Amino acid sequence: MLRISPLLSHSVRQAARLSTASATSSTVNAEEIALFSRLSSQWWNEKGEFGLLHKMNPVRMQFVREKILEVSRDEDEHAAAKLDSTSKILNGLDVLDVGCGGGILSESLARLGARTLGIDASSSNIGIASVHASKDPSLPPSSLTYRNVTAEQLLEEDQRFDVVCSMEVIEHVDNPARFLHSCAELVKPGGHLFLSTIARTPLSYLLTIFAAEHVLRLVSPGTHTHSKFVNPSELLDFFTKSPQAWISRLYGGSPSRHQAEIRGLVYLPWKGSWVLAPRGAWGATECNYVFWARKPMDLQ
Repeated sequence: MLRISPLLSHSVRQAARLSTASATSSTVNAEEIALFSRLSSQWWNEKGEFGLLHKMNPVRMQFVREKILEVSRDEDEHAAAKLDSTSKILNGLDVLDVGCGGGILSESLARLGARTLGIDASSSNIGIASVHASKDPSLPPSSLTYRNVTAEQLLEEDQRFDVVCSMEVIEHVDNPARFLHSCAELVKPGGHLFLSTIARTPLSYLLTIFAAEHVLRLVSPGTHTHSKFVNPSELLDFFTKSPQAWISRLYGGSPSRHQAEIRGLVYLPWKGSWVLAPRGAWGATECNYVFWARKPMDLQ
């Protein structure tokens, strides 16, 4: 009789959760929101609970910048050259940061010229983000606003966005397929979706839970749940096999760079910094990684 290990059974259940989206259940996990609400005062302490995210943020923004420029270059090389010469590569774009926390990513997006909306299910996080942004005169209210709403609640409104980001969030939600569906629906046709998360592998357990939580105490124990981590292949399956697929086909397991891309985020402890792994680097997506996909123009 075939016996399935506990870890594998977790993996099977997670893959199933990404295969279909419930139209009714909420994606908000009350325990996760309570945890991050308790930690909200530490969001802007670069040596505290969120220190690794502060170090990761420039690399996440590097990926956003590279993909926006790459798509622009494919469509109009002259316009892309002009865009590359400015620091405001998101100028005039409506950008949404889902699960914005204390606003680390939201502020960076606004500084690139975006009209940025940060949303979070934790009112404490929104309060911290709003206060921090108000102290910076370079971030006027017209460039950065925050709301205490979920992606599902925002979906009930008419506004859609040129760019939707959700970094280090999907591994903390319930019903990840529903969450992905909501994020995808909030993207305008031709727009961009950026995600970052953690793969569900033995290496990610060793690094993000055993080492980071229990040995080094870089983050609070219980911050991560290994069974909720999402593998890159599951994201690709979602956007390839959903009724309104964004990815037309895979080539040897990888999408066309015009439709989607996955890159590893690798922490170098001897440098105390993160790096964006080269395309196709072996083993680079076994732990932290970033994901980009572009919504087809013919999808609403």
